[in-house]
Amino acid sequence: MSDVEDRLRDVLPRLNRLGAVVRFDLGGDGCWVVDARSPQPTLSEGDSDDDIDAACTIRLSADNLIKLMEGRMDPMLGYTLGKLKVTGSMGVAMKLVGAIG
Repeated sequence: MSDVEDRLRDVLPRLNRLGAVVRFDLGGDGCWVVDARSPQPTLSEGDSDDDIDAACTIRLSADNLIKLMEGRMDPMLGYTLGKLKVTGSMGVAMKLVGAIG
């Protein structure tokens, strides 16, 4: 398991009220999909070309995702500086960041 996968698995229980599917597109480091539509969210490895019906896709580097989860990167500043990009529901993205950060 990768460091990113371990960290995402650790935060899964905090995402049980998200009620959405979110894709983390980490570029060359892969893609992870969190399905938090049920009380027991799941994590699966995805592909940036998958036809997954995600409420939002968050594009950032694996390094920046770890910084975000550790609280070392402010999500709004990261968004403003282009270190993370959101496609789809900004509301879901904000709920997600609040739960993982």
